[in-house]
Amino acid sequence: MRKIRTAIGLMSGTSMDGIDAALLYTDGEKIIRRGPSLYVPYDDDLRGRWKAALQTAKAVVERGDRPEDLADAERVLTLCHAAVVKSFLARNGLSPDDIDLIGFHGQTVLHRPDAGVTVQIGDGPLLAAETGIDVVYDMRANDMVHGGQGAPLIPVYHAALSANLPDGFAAPVVFVNIGGISNLTFVGSDGALSAFDSGPGNMLIDQWVEAHTGRAYDRNGETAGRGKVVPDLVRHYLDSPFFSGNVRRSLDRGDFLPPVQGEVSLEDGARTLAHVTAASIIKLADHLPQSPKTYVVCGGGRLNPVIMQEFSDLAATKGGRVVSAEAAGFDGGAMEAEAWAYLAVRSAEGLPLTFPGTTGVATAVTGGVLAPWKQ
Repeated sequence: MRKIRTAIGLMSGTSMDGIDAALLYTDGEKIIRRGPSLYVPYDDDLRGRWKAALQTAKAVVERGDRPEDLADAERVLTLCHAAVVKSFLARNGLSPDDIDLIGFHGQTVLHRPDAGVTVQIGDGPLLAAETGIDVVYDMRANDMVHGGQGAPLIPVYHAALSANLPDGFAAPVVFVNIGGISNLTFVGSDGALSAFDSGPGNMLIDQWVEAHTGRAYDRNGETAGRGKVVPDLVRHYLDSPFFSGNVRRSLDRGDFLPPVQGEVSLEDGARTLAHVTAASIIKLADHLPQSPKTYVVCGGGRLNPVIMQEFSDLAATKGGRVVSAEAAGFDGGAMEAEAWAYLAVRSAEGLPLTFPGTTGVATAVTGGVLAPWKQ
Protein backbone atom coordinates (compact mmCIF):
# COMPACT_ATOMS: atom_id res chain seq x y z
CA MET A 1 0.00 0.00 0.00
CA ARG A 2 1.36 3.39 -1.00
CA LYS A 3 1.80 6.16 1.53
CA ILE A 4 -0.84 8.90 1.52
CA ARG A 5 0.88 12.25 1.20
CA THR A 6 -0.26 15.81 1.73
CA ALA A 7 0.82 18.03 -1.15
CA ILE A 8 0.37 21.64 -2.24
CA GLY A 9 0.24 22.29 -5.98
CA LEU A 10 1.24 25.67 -7.40
CA MET A 11 0.27 26.78 -10.89
CA SER A 12 0.98 29.92 -12.90
CA GLY A 13 -0.42 29.36 -16.38
CA THR A 14 -0.03 30.81 -19.84
CA SER A 15 -2.59 33.52 -19.06
CA MET A 16 -0.06 34.90 -16.54
CA ASP A 17 -2.90 36.25 -14.40
CA GLY A 18 -1.85 34.91 -11.02
CA ILE A 19 -0.92 31.92 -8.85
CA ASP A 20 -3.26 29.09 -7.92
CA ALA A 21 -2.49 26.97 -4.86
CA ALA A 22 -4.40 23.84 -3.86
CA LEU A 23 -4.09 21.09 -1.26
CA LEU A 24 -4.43 17.42 -2.17
CA TYR A 25 -4.28 14.19 -0.18
CA THR A 26 -3.19 11.34 -2.44
CA ASP A 27 -1.03 8.25 -2.75
CA GLY A 28 -0.17 9.19 -6.33
CA GLU A 29 -2.88 6.94 -7.75
CA LYS A 30 -6.14 7.50 -5.90
CA ILE A 31 -7.35 10.94 -4.89
CA ILE A 32 -8.03 10.54 -1.20
CA ARG A 33 -9.33 14.04 -0.62
CA ARG A 34 -9.26 17.45 -2.28
CA GLY A 35 -8.49 20.26 0.16
CA PRO A 36 -8.80 24.07 0.10
CA SER A 37 -7.43 26.32 -2.60
CA LEU A 38 -6.27 29.90 -3.00
CA TYR A 39 -5.87 32.25 -5.96
CA VAL A 40 -3.58 35.28 -5.77
CA PRO A 41 -3.59 37.57 -8.82
CA TYR A 42 -0.47 39.25 -10.15
CA ASP A 43 -0.42 43.02 -10.18
CA ASP A 44 0.29 44.91 -13.41
CA ASP A 45 3.99 45.30 -12.62
CA LEU A 46 4.47 41.56 -12.19
CA ARG A 47 2.48 40.73 -15.32
CA GLY A 48 4.68 43.18 -17.19
CA ARG A 49 7.78 41.47 -15.83
CA TRP A 50 6.60 38.05 -17.01
CA LYS A 51 5.78 39.47 -20.44
CA ALA A 52 9.30 40.87 -20.64
CA ALA A 53 10.62 37.44 -19.65
CA LEU A 54 8.82 35.94 -22.65
CA GLN A 55 10.77 38.23 -24.93
CA THR A 56 14.09 37.58 -23.20
CA ALA A 57 13.52 33.82 -23.33
CA LYS A 58 13.46 33.88 -27.13
CA ALA A 59 17.25 33.98 -26.95
CA VAL A 60 17.46 30.76 -24.91
CA VAL A 61 19.18 27.86 -26.69
CA GLU A 62 19.96 25.58 -23.74
CA ARG A 63 17.09 25.21 -21.29
CA GLY A 64 19.30 26.11 -18.34
CA ASP A 65 20.26 29.48 -19.82
CA ARG A 66 19.04 32.56 -17.99
CA PRO A 67 20.09 35.50 -20.18
CA GLU A 68 19.81 39.16 -19.22
CA ASP A 69 17.00 39.74 -16.73
CA LEU A 70 15.56 36.20 -16.88
CA ALA A 71 17.47 35.08 -13.78
CA ASP A 72 16.09 38.03 -11.82
CA ALA A 73 12.56 37.29 -13.05
CA GLU A 74 12.98 33.68 -11.92
CA ARG A 75 13.98 34.75 -8.43
CA VAL A 76 11.09 37.21 -8.12
CA LEU A 77 8.62 34.62 -9.43
CA THR A 78 9.87 32.04 -6.92
CA LEU A 79 9.57 34.47 -4.01
CA CYS A 80 6.01 35.30 -5.12
CA HIS A 81 5.17 31.59 -4.97
CA ALA A 82 6.80 31.29 -1.55
CA ALA A 83 4.63 34.14 -0.28
CA VAL A 84 1.52 32.41 -1.62
CA VAL A 85 2.48 29.17 0.16
CA LYS A 86 2.97 31.00 3.45
CA SER A 87 -0.37 32.77 3.08
CA PHE A 88 -2.09 29.51 2.15
CA LEU A 89 -0.72 27.76 5.24
CA ALA A 90 -1.71 30.64 7.54
CA ARG A 91 -5.25 30.81 6.13
CA ASN A 92 -5.80 27.10 6.67
CA GLY A 93 -4.14 26.72 10.08
CA LEU A 94 -1.31 24.61 8.68
CA SER A 95 2.44 24.57 9.22
CA PRO A 96 5.24 23.41 6.91
CA ASP A 97 5.45 20.21 8.96
CA ASP A 98 1.92 19.33 7.85
CA ILE A 99 2.94 19.28 4.17
CA ASP A 100 4.99 16.53 2.54
CA LEU A 101 5.59 18.09 -0.86
CA ILE A 102 5.05 21.12 -3.05
CA GLY A 103 4.47 20.59 -6.76
CA PHE A 104 5.90 23.69 -8.44
CA HIS A 105 5.08 24.42 -12.07
CA GLY A 106 6.82 27.78 -12.35
CA GLN A 107 6.08 30.02 -15.34
CA THR A 108 6.53 28.77 -18.89
CA VAL A 109 8.47 31.38 -20.86
CA LEU A 110 9.52 29.21 -23.81
CA HIS A 111 8.10 25.99 -25.19
CA ARG A 112 9.59 24.69 -28.42
CA PRO A 113 8.93 20.94 -28.43
CA ASP A 114 10.10 20.50 -32.02
CA ALA A 115 13.50 21.78 -30.90
CA GLY A 116 13.41 19.78 -27.66
CA VAL A 117 13.44 22.92 -25.50
CA THR A 118 11.03 23.91 -22.75
CA VAL A 119 11.74 26.52 -20.07
CA GLN A 120 9.70 27.02 -16.92
CA ILE A 121 11.36 29.63 -14.75
CA GLY A 122 11.12 28.78 -11.06
CA ASP A 123 13.90 27.97 -8.60
CA GLY A 124 12.93 24.77 -6.78
CA PRO A 125 15.74 24.85 -4.20
CA LEU A 126 14.98 28.50 -3.37
CA LEU A 127 11.27 27.71 -2.92
CA ALA A 128 12.15 24.79 -0.63
CA ALA A 129 14.45 26.98 1.45
CA GLU A 130 11.84 29.76 1.71
CA THR A 131 8.96 27.48 2.70
CA GLY A 132 10.67 24.69 4.67
CA ILE A 133 8.94 22.09 2.47
CA ASP A 134 10.37 19.66 -0.09
CA VAL A 135 9.66 20.79 -3.65
CA VAL A 136 9.24 18.83 -6.87
CA TYR A 137 9.76 21.00 -9.94
CA ASP A 138 10.86 20.91 -13.60
CA MET A 139 8.35 18.17 -14.44
CA ARG A 140 8.25 18.59 -18.22
CA ALA A 141 11.90 18.08 -19.11
CA ASN A 142 12.23 14.29 -18.75
CA ASP A 143 9.30 13.74 -21.07
CA MET A 144 11.05 15.72 -23.80
CA VAL A 145 14.31 13.85 -23.20
CA HIS A 146 12.37 10.68 -24.08
CA GLY A 147 10.83 12.12 -27.23
CA GLY A 148 7.64 13.66 -25.84
CA GLN A 149 6.19 17.14 -26.39
CA GLY A 150 6.48 18.06 -22.71
CA ALA A 151 2.74 18.81 -22.51
CA PRO A 152 0.02 18.34 -21.52
CA LEU A 153 0.89 16.90 -18.10
CA ILE A 154 -2.52 17.21 -16.44
CA PRO A 155 -4.23 14.21 -18.19
CA VAL A 156 -3.10 11.65 -15.60
CA TYR A 157 -4.90 13.74 -12.98
CA HIS A 158 -7.99 13.99 -15.17
CA ALA A 159 -7.96 10.20 -15.35
CA ALA A 160 -7.95 10.02 -11.55
CA LEU A 161 -10.81 12.53 -11.35
CA SER A 162 -12.86 10.55 -13.87
CA ALA A 163 -13.20 7.77 -11.29
CA ASN A 164 -15.13 10.24 -9.11
CA LEU A 165 -17.63 11.53 -11.66
CA PRO A 166 -21.23 11.42 -10.40
CA ASP A 167 -23.89 9.33 -12.10
CA GLY A 168 -25.52 10.78 -15.19
CA PHE A 169 -22.42 11.87 -17.05
CA ALA A 170 -22.59 10.07 -20.37
CA ALA A 171 -19.38 8.54 -21.68
CA PRO A 172 -17.09 9.15 -23.39
CA VAL A 173 -16.11 12.08 -21.17
CA VAL A 174 -13.50 14.63 -22.15
CA PHE A 175 -11.92 17.10 -19.73
CA VAL A 176 -11.28 20.49 -21.34
CA ASN A 177 -8.90 22.94 -19.75
CA ILE A 178 -9.39 26.44 -21.16
CA GLY A 179 -6.46 28.48 -19.90
CA GLY A 180 -4.26 30.68 -22.06
CA ILE A 181 -4.05 27.61 -24.28
CA SER A 182 -6.76 24.93 -24.34
CA ASN A 183 -6.15 21.22 -24.04
CA LEU A 184 -8.30 18.09 -24.07
CA THR A 185 -8.09 14.82 -22.13
CA PHE A 186 -10.07 11.79 -23.32
CA VAL A 187 -10.31 9.00 -20.75
CA GLY A 188 -11.29 5.66 -22.26
CA SER A 189 -13.40 3.08 -20.47
CA ASP A 190 -10.25 0.97 -20.17
CA GLY A 191 -8.33 3.87 -18.65
CA ALA A 192 -6.42 4.64 -21.85
CA LEU A 193 -5.54 8.32 -22.21
CA SER A 194 -5.56 10.52 -25.27
CA ALA A 195 -4.72 14.18 -24.84
CA PHE A 196 -3.39 17.18 -26.72
CA ASP A 197 -3.47 20.95 -26.95
CA SER A 198 -6.47 22.10 -28.97
CA GLY A 199 -5.57 25.70 -29.74
CA PRO A 200 -5.78 29.17 -28.20
CA GLY A 201 -7.90 29.42 -25.07
CA ASN A 202 -8.24 32.79 -23.38
CA MET A 203 -4.93 34.03 -24.76
CA LEU A 204 -6.16 35.75 -27.93
CA ILE A 205 -9.20 37.31 -26.26
CA ASP A 206 -7.02 38.64 -23.44
CA GLN A 207 -4.53 40.14 -25.92
CA TRP A 208 -7.33 41.72 -27.94
CA VAL A 209 -9.09 43.28 -24.95
CA GLU A 210 -5.86 44.49 -23.36
CA ALA A 211 -4.65 46.08 -26.61
CA HIS A 212 -7.91 48.02 -27.00
CA THR A 213 -8.87 48.83 -23.42
CA GLY A 214 -5.90 48.22 -21.14
CA ARG A 215 -7.96 45.65 -19.21
CA ALA A 216 -6.28 42.28 -18.68
CA TYR A 217 -9.26 40.22 -19.84
CA ASP A 218 -12.95 40.31 -20.80
CA ARG A 219 -14.62 39.98 -17.41
CA ASN A 220 -17.70 37.74 -17.62
CA GLY A 221 -17.60 37.99 -21.40
CA GLU A 222 -19.22 41.43 -21.21
CA THR A 223 -17.39 42.78 -24.27
CA ALA A 224 -17.81 39.65 -26.38
CA GLY A 225 -21.47 39.50 -25.44
CA ARG A 226 -22.09 42.78 -27.29
CA GLY A 227 -20.41 41.65 -30.50
CA LYS A 228 -20.99 39.33 -33.43
CA VAL A 229 -18.84 36.67 -35.08
CA VAL A 230 -16.76 37.81 -38.07
CA PRO A 231 -16.47 34.78 -40.41
CA ASP A 232 -13.32 35.99 -42.21
CA LEU A 233 -11.50 36.36 -38.92
CA VAL A 234 -12.61 32.88 -37.81
CA ARG A 235 -11.21 31.43 -41.04
CA HIS A 236 -7.95 33.31 -40.50
CA TYR A 237 -7.34 31.29 -37.34
CA LEU A 238 -8.91 27.96 -38.18
CA ASP A 239 -6.98 27.78 -41.47
CA SER A 240 -3.77 27.52 -39.42
CA PRO A 241 -1.65 24.45 -40.25
CA PHE A 242 -2.01 23.47 -36.60
CA PHE A 243 -5.62 22.48 -37.24
CA SER A 244 -5.19 20.92 -40.67
CA GLY A 245 -2.35 18.51 -39.83
CA ASN A 246 -2.85 14.99 -38.56
CA VAL A 247 0.04 15.17 -36.09
CA ARG A 248 -0.91 16.72 -32.78
CA ARG A 249 1.67 18.89 -31.03
CA SER A 250 2.06 20.98 -27.93
CA LEU A 251 1.64 24.75 -28.25
CA ASP A 252 3.65 27.71 -27.07
CA ARG A 253 2.08 31.05 -26.18
CA GLY A 254 3.71 32.57 -29.26
CA ASP A 255 2.39 30.00 -31.75
CA PHE A 256 -0.71 32.06 -32.52
CA LEU A 257 -0.17 35.65 -33.52
CA PRO A 258 -2.04 38.44 -31.75
CA PRO A 259 -5.51 39.09 -33.14
CA VAL A 260 -5.72 40.66 -36.56
CA GLN A 261 -6.20 44.40 -36.43
CA GLY A 262 -8.24 46.37 -38.95
CA GLU A 263 -11.91 47.13 -39.46
CA VAL A 264 -13.11 44.93 -36.61
CA SER A 265 -14.72 46.50 -33.58
CA LEU A 266 -13.63 45.73 -30.05
CA GLU A 267 -16.86 43.83 -29.39
CA ASP A 268 -16.86 41.88 -32.67
CA GLY A 269 -13.22 40.92 -32.22
CA ALA A 270 -13.85 39.61 -28.71
CA ARG A 271 -16.95 37.67 -29.79
CA THR A 272 -15.11 36.18 -32.77
CA LEU A 273 -12.18 35.06 -30.65
CA ALA A 274 -14.57 33.47 -28.13
CA HIS A 275 -16.00 31.52 -31.06
CA VAL A 276 -12.49 30.57 -32.23
CA THR A 277 -11.70 29.19 -28.78
CA ALA A 278 -14.81 26.98 -28.85
CA ALA A 279 -14.51 26.01 -32.52
CA SER A 280 -10.87 24.99 -32.00
CA ILE A 281 -11.90 22.51 -29.32
CA ILE A 282 -14.63 20.99 -31.48
CA LYS A 283 -12.34 20.81 -34.52
CA LEU A 284 -9.62 19.01 -32.58
CA ALA A 285 -12.10 16.66 -30.88
CA ASP A 286 -12.37 14.95 -34.26
CA HIS A 287 -8.94 13.48 -33.52
CA LEU A 288 -10.14 11.73 -30.36
CA PRO A 289 -10.77 7.96 -30.35
CA GLN A 290 -14.54 8.49 -29.99
CA SER A 291 -16.91 11.42 -30.28
CA PRO A 292 -17.38 12.90 -26.77
CA LYS A 293 -20.78 12.82 -25.11
CA THR A 294 -19.78 15.02 -22.17
CA TYR A 295 -17.24 17.83 -21.95
CA VAL A 296 -16.16 18.87 -18.44
CA VAL A 297 -14.65 22.36 -18.59
CA CYS A 298 -12.07 23.76 -16.18
CA GLY A 299 -9.73 26.75 -16.31
CA GLY A 300 -10.56 30.43 -16.57
CA GLY A 301 -12.47 30.01 -19.82
CA ARG A 302 -15.35 28.33 -18.01
CA LEU A 303 -16.11 31.71 -16.38
CA ASN A 304 -16.68 33.39 -19.75
CA PRO A 305 -20.35 32.75 -20.57
CA VAL A 306 -19.84 33.62 -24.23
CA ILE A 307 -17.15 30.96 -24.66
CA MET A 308 -19.31 28.44 -22.82
CA GLN A 309 -22.39 29.24 -24.93
CA GLU A 310 -20.42 29.03 -28.19
CA PHE A 311 -18.91 25.74 -27.01
CA SER A 312 -22.28 24.33 -25.93
CA ASP A 313 -23.92 25.26 -29.22
CA LEU A 314 -21.16 23.70 -31.32
CA ALA A 315 -20.94 20.55 -29.18
CA ALA A 316 -24.71 20.05 -29.39
CA THR A 317 -24.50 19.76 -33.19
CA LYS A 318 -22.41 16.63 -32.62
CA GLY A 319 -24.45 15.18 -29.77
CA GLY A 320 -22.24 16.45 -26.98
CA ARG A 321 -23.05 18.24 -23.71
CA VAL A 322 -20.85 20.89 -22.09
CA VAL A 323 -20.75 21.31 -18.30
CA SER A 324 -18.51 23.25 -15.96
CA ALA A 325 -16.17 21.39 -13.61
CA GLU A 326 -18.32 22.60 -10.72
CA ALA A 327 -21.37 20.91 -12.21
CA ALA A 328 -19.36 17.68 -12.13
CA GLY A 329 -18.44 18.18 -8.46
CA PHE A 330 -14.93 19.56 -9.01
CA ASP A 331 -13.19 22.93 -8.64
CA GLY A 332 -12.49 24.23 -12.12
CA GLY A 333 -10.26 27.02 -10.90
CA ALA A 334 -8.06 24.86 -8.68
CA MET A 335 -7.87 21.79 -10.92
CA GLU A 336 -4.48 22.57 -12.48
CA ALA A 337 -2.94 23.38 -9.10
CA GLU A 338 -4.40 20.14 -7.71
CA ALA A 339 -2.86 18.34 -10.68
CA TRP A 340 0.57 19.68 -9.85
CA ALA A 341 0.23 18.40 -6.29
CA TYR A 342 -0.80 15.01 -7.71
CA LEU A 343 2.13 14.99 -10.14
CA ALA A 344 4.57 15.84 -7.33
CA VAL A 345 3.45 12.77 -5.38
CA ARG A 346 3.62 10.58 -8.47
CA SER A 347 7.14 11.87 -9.10
CA ALA A 348 8.17 11.06 -5.54
CA GLU A 349 6.75 7.55 -6.00
CA GLY A 350 8.50 7.08 -9.35
CA LEU A 351 5.17 6.74 -11.15
CA PRO A 352 4.69 7.87 -14.76
CA LEU A 353 3.64 11.46 -15.40
CA THR A 354 3.29 11.22 -19.18
CA PHE A 355 2.26 8.57 -21.68
CA PRO A 356 2.43 7.91 -25.43
CA GLY A 357 -1.21 8.97 -25.79
CA THR A 358 -0.74 12.29 -23.98
CA THR A 359 2.60 13.77 -25.05
CA GLY A 360 3.77 11.36 -27.73
CA VAL A 361 6.60 10.10 -25.51
CA ALA A 362 7.98 6.73 -26.61
CA THR A 363 6.98 5.00 -23.38
CA ALA A 364 5.38 6.09 -20.11
CA VAL A 365 7.92 8.03 -18.04
CA THR A 366 8.14 9.75 -14.69
CA GLY A 367 9.73 13.16 -14.26
CA GLY A 368 10.44 16.03 -11.95
CA VAL A 369 13.38 17.09 -9.80
CA LEU A 370 13.26 16.89 -6.00
CA ALA A 371 14.59 19.87 -4.05
CA PRO A 372 14.68 18.89 -0.35
CA TRP A 373 14.46 21.80 2.04
CA LYS A 374 17.02 20.19 4.33
CA GLN A 375 20.33 20.01 2.52
